[in-house]
Amino acid sequence: MEDRIQQSVSYIRSRANIKQELGIVLGTGLNSLAERVKETVEIPYGEIPGFKVSTAPSHKGRLVIGRVGNKRVVMMQGRLHYYEGYSLPEITYPIRVLTALGINTLILTNAAGSLNPYLLPGDLVAINDHINFMGNNPLIGANEEQFGERFPSLHDTYDAELRGQLRQIADRNNFKLREGVYIAVTGPSFETRAECLMMRNWGADLVGMSTVPEVIAAIHGGLRVIGLSAVTNFTNIFHGAAHTQAEIQEQAAGNTAKLEAIIKEIELNS
Repeated sequence: MEDRIQQSVSYIRSRANIKQELGIVLGTGLNSLAERVKETVEIPYGEIPGFKVSTAPSHKGRLVIGRVGNKRVVMMQGRLHYYEGYSLPEITYPIRVLTALGINTLILTNAAGSLNPYLLPGDLVAINDHINFMGNNPLIGANEEQFGERFPSLHDTYDAELRGQLRQIADRNNFKLREGVYIAVTGPSFETRAECLMMRNWGADLVGMSTVPEVIAAIHGGLRVIGLSAVTNFTNIFHGAAHTQAEIQEQAAGNTAKLEAIIKEIELNS
């Protein structure tokens, strides 16, 4: 895998030869954040050696490289999902490439359903822990020591110091930022009411179909991680209506300005 990663890195650097410091993964409904990037270079995933192409609705499938404020960013405008038929190593391959590009911090965003009556559609929630309910782990198989140790610790997965900064940024910019536990499922079907009740009883506040494999690979590679969920709907614990992609994308998109403030103001080396 190391040779493939270096091929990906070489191609990306041939298109945008700047040293990135912050990696960002945009989830469902959050693609418009890429429009806030200045001095951009855009590279479709299909052009990058080793990358797979995103097939999920609203995921544009390209790297956007440039600046947000004074931050040098490399932004994934869309991600890969397990439900698309990709393996977890394929899903997390872009995270390995971002790590090799030299980022030190990774912000992962997603759209999520709420299992908690106090986390409302439209809210932005900082993930403080997760439950991996996908039945798989991207580190299964032979460990590649050049990427990380065999048994990485997830004791402070969502960096506590960075989460403290997020609360301060939210206060300065007059928006609410709650915290919660995210549970990852495979999808693509939405969860049953019984499944949602089970997950809430386990201590989960949010449910979605992504993020956790990428987080594990990022921690394995030594990155600091921020996880942010845009709450798009209440799960069917609270109602009996069917969810729609239009509803999910609309609710997620309302968090663009909040995410831009976070990217601009977060201090990466404190």
